[in-house]
Amino acid sequence: MNVQARVARNIRRLRVGKKLSQDAFAADTGIDRAYVSRLESGQENPTILLLERIASALEVEVEELFRKPELGEKEPMTLRSGRKPGKPA
Repeated sequence: MNVQARVARNIRRLRVGKKLSQDAFAADTGIDRAYVSRLESGQENPTILLLERIASALEVEVEELFRKPELGEKEPMTLRSGRKPGKPA
């Protein structure tokens, strides 16, 4: 697993572990939700300063974003999708 994939996996693992939606996480870090999605899929390469903001929002040290998965560790789960129900018409 390359370092970009490892960072992507850890961002998702930590975000889901805190039960933060991508929308809430994006708001906490001051970045666009679509960018969060691309980060978590390994399509973006974040700067060091952005990694600092991400770590701060997740309440971890930056080093945790580079943690190697343990042998047999499962892929991070996803949160249940969906939006709040709208008001009846």
